[in-house]
Amino acid sequence: MNLQTSTPRESDITLSKNITVKPFLKWAGGKSQLLSRLVKFVPEDYNKYIEPFIGGGALFFRMQPERAVIADSNEELIITYKQIQKQLPKILKVLKTFKNEEEFYYNTRAQDPNKLTLTERAARLLYLNKTCYNGLYRVNKKGQFNVPFGKSSGNFFNPLVLENARRALHGVKIEHGSYDNILTKYAESGDFIFLDPPYYPISQNSDFKRYTKDFFYEQDHVLLKNEFERLVNLGCKVVLTNSRHPFILDLYKDYEIQTVDTKRLISCNAETRFGKDIIVIGEK
Repeated sequence: MNLQTSTPRESDITLSKNITVKPFLKWAGGKSQLLSRLVKFVPEDYNKYIEPFIGGGALFFRMQPERAVIADSNEELIITYKQIQKQLPKILKVLKTFKNEEEFYYNTRAQDPNKLTLTERAARLLYLNKTCYNGLYRVNKKGQFNVPFGKSSGNFFNPLVLENARRALHGVKIEHGSYDNILTKYAESGDFIFLDPPYYPISQNSDFKRYTKDFFYEQDHVLLKNEFERLVNLGCKVVLTNSRHPFILDLYKDYEIQTVDTKRLISCNAETRFGKDIIVIGEK
C-alpha cells in the first residue's frame, strides 16, 4: 500500500540523521542495547520501514526512516505516539501540572483512561512510565496499569526528548492494531520489517508478554513464524528478535540466527538480569 504524505512545513522537517533521537519511553524488551547489532541488518535500499510491535521504538528512532508504518496492539501506547506527533504542546501543558509524588501518582494511576481526553491519556502514560517502579509498563488481565510508585526523583518532563520524537514521527503512519492485520495491510515487496514481539518466556516469572491485557502464547509465536515466512516469500527483508529458547530456535532453524548477550533491565532480581536474545534474519 502506498503511503501519501503532505509536504512538510519548515518547522516540521525531521531531524538530521546525525542527531540522536532517544525513545521517550522505557519499555519492556526495549532494544536500545541491541542497536549496534540490529543496524547491521538494515538494508541500504528499501521501500518503507514497518514495525508492528513498536514499543519504545529504539530502532525506529535510530533509523529515522523517510517512509514508515509503526503500530502496536497497546492502545494507550499508540494514542501517545499519535498525540506526540500531532499535539505535543498540549501534552507539555498537561505534564507541567503533574507532580512526582506518591499520592499524586496513585490518583493518576487510578484514573479511567476512557474518561480522559486523548492528550490527557498521552500525558498520563508518559508520567506513569517515568515515575513507576523500575520504569515497567505492565497491566493486569483487565488492562489496568498496576505498577507501584517508583519513589525516585526521575524526570518525567523532558520537552527536548519529546520534541525530537515529534520531528522524527513527522509523516509516519501510526496505527493501533494486531501485527498480522498491519502487515497484511501495508507490507509490500522491498519493505524492511522489524518484528520485536513479546518474548517467549524464559522463566516462570518472565514479564515480557504482559504489556497488554492479551498475552502472547506459544501458538501466537507459531503464527508469527508463519507470517515471518510469508513476508520473506513476498520479497521483504525481515529481522526478528526473541529470547534464545529451544522452542524459538527450532521455529526459525531454517533462517540465519545470531545470539546476543543482553541485560533484562526491568528485572528487580540481579540474578535474572542477564540473558541471551536472538536476532533472526530472513530474506530471499
